[in-house]
Amino acid sequence: MPDSLLFRRPTPDELTPQILARAIRDQILYLYGDYGYGITSTGLNVKYLSPATSTAIIRCSRANYQLVWAALTFMTHLPELPNQPTPQSCVMQVVRVSGTIRKAEEAVIKHARAAILQARGESHSGSSSALEAILDPHSEGLSSKSQKNVPQPVVGIEDDVDSNDDEDEGG
Repeated sequence: MPDSLLFRRPTPDELTPQILARAIRDQILYLYGDYGYGITSTGLNVKYLSPATSTAIIRCSRANYQLVWAALTFMTHLPELPNQPTPQSCVMQVVRVSGTIRKAEEAVIKHARAAILQARGESHSGSSSALEAILDPHSEGLSSKSQKNVPQPVVGIEDDVDSNDDEDEGG
């Protein structure tokens, strides 16, 4: 199976925007203490979360986006979920920091298309069921052994509250 598919597997359906936001806040508390938690917790929320594509749009204030970015970078496990006895390993990747939700949504769509095209290209050269394996983690394309050892990524895309379209940063 292509490496890009193993790395970009779907996030568990039990992961909700509220659970992800709480996990980010907990990571900020761990990294920056009460000060970091206090300045980021009121403006931090998850606007969009897609378990199928492991993509999220996270809104935070412009002044604090670097704290949120660092917290995402240092997160190594998904939070404990109701049907998961142990936290799953993950890799958080910030794809874009944007000034508006609209630009963040455009980046999400562009990133998802690129991942699908990469998966299709690799599946033609390797396993024919590679794309189906990423879309259905219970298919025969992924063995239970490989499911345990492969990180579950969530791609974070942050949105600044007080910025303009002209100030977008690519990631």
